[in-house]
Amino acid sequence: MTKILYLFFWCCLPFLSVQTLAETFVDNPDVKTFTAKLVAEDGFSQQQLDEWFGQVRYQASIIEAFNRPKETTSSYKSYKPMFVSPETMARGKAFAETYRVALTRAEYVYGVPAEVILAVIAIESRFGRTMGGYRVFDALATTGFYYPRRADYFQKELREFLLISRDQKIDPFSVKGSYAGAMGYPQFMPSSFRAYAVDFDFDDHIDIWDNPVDAIGSIANYFKVHGWTKDALVAVKASVSGDQYDSLIADSMKLGATVEEVINSGWKLEQDIADKQQQTIPFKVETDAGMEYWVGLKNFYVITRYNHSRLYALTVHHLGLEFQSLFGQ
Repeated sequence: MTKILYLFFWCCLPFLSVQTLAETFVDNPDVKTFTAKLVAEDGFSQQQLDEWFGQVRYQASIIEAFNRPKETTSSYKSYKPMFVSPETMARGKAFAETYRVALTRAEYVYGVPAEVILAVIAIESRFGRTMGGYRVFDALATTGFYYPRRADYFQKELREFLLISRDQKIDPFSVKGSYAGAMGYPQFMPSSFRAYAVDFDFDDHIDIWDNPVDAIGSIANYFKVHGWTKDALVAVKASVSGDQYDSLIADSMKLGATVEEVINSGWKLEQDIADKQQQTIPFKVETDAGMEYWVGLKNFYVITRYNHSRLYALTVHHLGLEFQSLFGQ
């Protein structure tokens, strides 16, 4: 009987009234436990937290989005055109002209090429045009307390978000983001903001929503902390032959076979890699011209730390190459 009632509640949840769900947040035992921990461990005011959770609104569309089957794009020929286009190039040129000083300074400070930073901003938020329309507080509270499969993760992100609001003196209801709670030009989750966001214009305030300069520095810092190597290759295209090359291709995005092992397995690299003992990520992608074979290197792996997708990392690489001309390369 208890199981039936539980299932009934979750089935009906999207149809509950806004007022009922506002009350549900305040009275939810998990919310009470969560806020008590914030008071005890982080020094928040219980009264303030109660006021905030009284204003939080459940977003049924977010739960629906998470429950909807993911529309995954498995081929690069479908993925790449979504981001590498004449429109993206034109907007990238305009953005680069406006923020050239910040982009070149980020490259100098962190060793991450300006064109790579520009490519990430293009893909993540289309240069600030698509940063999300949900109140981040609503998004994280909805998933943190009414999406059991990932409740722990989103409760942790909600805590990080409330700490950001306090530290940066931001009204927590003024911040908009994606349905998952990703924020600003770089689409950082709150935990990434607290770990990697920087005050790159030295105004004693970190703003990745309305200040592209801070966003530029924050992306570069993220890559640097994750091991970006200055002036090193990202990925090298290859041709293949024999019957051993396919044995190195795996779904894993971890660095594995060395350059020497890749070459000995039938991969012919289009660029020479001096260090034959460095680890790689051999992979293939489907393009309009057929199957392409690539060897991702350490910097390719670093890009996958930002978004765990080889298609994403390869698009950043290709878009970065397109943007190189904007910086005199």
